[in-house]
Amino acid sequence: MPGGGRHAAGGMMDGMAELKQRLREDLTVAIKGRDELVTATLRMVLTAISTEEVAGESARELSDDEVLRVLGREAKKRREAAEAFGKAGRTQLAERERREGEVLARYLPAQLGDDELAAIAREAVDEVSTQLGERPGQRQMGQVMKLATARVAGRAEGSRVAAAVRGLLQG
Repeated sequence: MPGGGRHAAGGMMDGMAELKQRLREDLTVAIKGRDELVTATLRMVLTAISTEEVAGESARELSDDEVLRVLGREAKKRREAAEAFGKAGRTQLAERERREGEVLARYLPAQLGDDELAAIAREAVDEVSTQLGERPGQRQMGQVMKLATARVAGRAEGSRVAAAVRGLLQG
């Protein structure tokens, strides 16, 4: 797919994650189009990705899934900042954060609705129930969360997944 460049690693890995490459290409388009908001937002997220790549024991390229996690984290920061600025009466800053969040949302998978999330949580509870031979309780929340989070695959915030699972385990 993306041809050439310095990152044509070959082998099992295709070099740079496709999503990261798309972010870089979109940044170039935004710079050429003098789109300050998109340029600043994409630079910020690419910096966050680079920081993640050099964190830990050794530098490495992130996979698309890992890039999505970084994007999700950055989008959540924008939502929280917009809310905080809004409560403080700083409407211009709140609006800027919201607009940055909208730019990031273009790269994130569509978020699950409440019904879809509840169904995934129910499936995870049922699967753990089958493994245990009994209905799981609060003590098995970690097991259920692990399954549910894997199935959600970034399409819902962890707090929403936890609330759905907790509701089923308590009810």
